Amino acid sequence: MKKYYLLSVIGVLIASFYPLTMGIKVVYDVMCDGYVLKENYPKYVIPYTPVSIAIIIGVLLIPLLIRFAKKYALPVGSSVSVGAFLALEHFFENLLVNTTITVTETVTMTKLEDWQMFMCAVYPLDTVTYETTTYKTVSKTAVEILMGEYSPTFKIHFYIISIVLILTFLNCFYGFAQMIRNKDFNRLKPLILQSVSAVLFLALCIFACFTAFFRTGEIVISPLSAFLMALFFIVFGITMGIYTGSFLIGKKKLFSVTIPSIAAAFTTLVMYIGEMFLLSGNLYRFGEGFFFDALPYIVLAPVDILIIISSYVLTYITLHFTNK
Repeated sequence: MKKYYLLSVIGVLIASFYPLTMGIKVVYDVMCDGYVLKENYPKYVIPYTPVSIAIIIGVLLIPLLIRFAKKYALPVGSSVSVGAFLALEHFFENLLVNTTITVTETVTMTKLEDWQMFMCAVYPLDTVTYETTTYKTVSKTAVEILMGEYSPTFKIHFYIISIVLILTFLNCFYGFAQMIRNKDFNRLKPLILQSVSAVLFLALCIFACFTAFFRTGEIVISPLSAFLMALFFIVFGITMGIYTGSFLIGKKKLFSVTIPSIAAAFTTLVMYIGEMFLLSGNLYRFGEGFFFDALPYIVLAPVDILIIISSYVLTYITLHFTNK
């Protein structure tokens, strides 16, 4: 148990090195100057620095909570970590960033959460020349994505992803710790599946940070972007479905397979809702034609409904064989 705990702490610290470095750099700049320059601002310091710190806190508490909270160690640890995430997220969101972006160098100050919203949009760029210097200027898309007044509802996108990452990784750390301590391996298979799905989902999150899945600012995205976004949504749903199913292993099929599959589909749907808020009531379109266009009275297209159903079906199949 001691070796497992030590390896868990070391592993999560190594994995969190870059997010922690980003957070320290931003806080240092704010302490020195009262703000951070936009060119020194790591794009996804929120939410990934608070997420990393929250997971570290949860892992550090493992032996204490397993000893005193016993079977409630995971819910208590998860609650503490989610609370820490929300507090740290609020702290980082209210730091100031210098967003001087005009050629006349007019200084504009805004909060990190506002700047994060701006950077979530990928706009087509126009080239302009001002006194022999070339600049890139932002153009609106046809649906004016993310334009208008700031709305905090866009953060649902980040909060959902962040909380699922915290819950699933802590489920793995606490689950394996309790198995080692109690010599009870009934949850071994779902915890292995949880580890694989959580790592895959995190890898997709990191890939999205650096590429934004190759979007160009148009509402209709390329086939590669469409494939990666669909994969992201499906893996996201499956990760939450396996998380739910890991607590219901061995029970009747309704509880051990069907309910977690519904949770997976619902999570994918909520992710679509978060994207809709982010894009001011719109969704990225994976192509053109009936299969990709929004259905009457709803923003979802047939392909989006298929993706939601895929989360359900793949989770159902996975947990069906796991429970066998």
